[in-house]
Amino acid sequence: MSEIAGDANVGSLGSGAIVVETARLVIREFTPGDAEFILRLLNEPSFVANIGDRGVRTVEDAVAYLTGGPIKSYETNGHGLSLVALKETGEPMGMCGLIRREQFADVDVGYAFVPEFWRQGFAAESVLAVMEHGRRALGVGRIIALVSPHNTASARLLEKIGFMLGEPVALQPSGTEVLVYASEPAPSAAAGDASAPDNPSGRSGV
Repeated sequence: MSEIAGDANVGSLGSGAIVVETARLVIREFTPGDAEFILRLLNEPSFVANIGDRGVRTVEDAVAYLTGGPIKSYETNGHGLSLVALKETGEPMGMCGLIRREQFADVDVGYAFVPEFWRQGFAAESVLAVMEHGRRALGVGRIIALVSPHNTASARLLEKIGFMLGEPVALQPSGTEVLVYASEPAPSAAAGDASAPDNPSGRSGV
């Protein structure tokens, strides 16, 4: 399904290190040079409605978001949200990656795309590639995804690629309620522990 790039492999589609490639996509690490695209993506009405308002209003804000978020996560966790670009043209389409949150034991996969790239299978393709990379290159096991209750399109995508729905949880510290999906049951539940909660821990937002 996808090719796992070597360590610190830098592609021609931007200066960020390539994380993984598929037949149609290049997923690479963000750099501050991606600020203009991020400014647009984070202010798309769909992003604000389904994920939240990140308060990014200028290119300078976008640089701060990237350096304090995804780029910092690469250094701290060895992974994070990455830019998704169309392999054929290099055009940025969205972002996808594994996110480490203190609230949850498992990493979650987040993704967001600008509208002109919806309904073409790009989100599912990127999520599956990022998950494969996480398991093969990073040793990640169970992966979760967090979805706003009204984001039915994202919920359908996750169910289509095999995620299972758990119970709602409140994100900390905001208290925002999200639905938790998981790539596989929690270890205790898989082992038949009747006392284990039905919901795994974890958001498909960014």
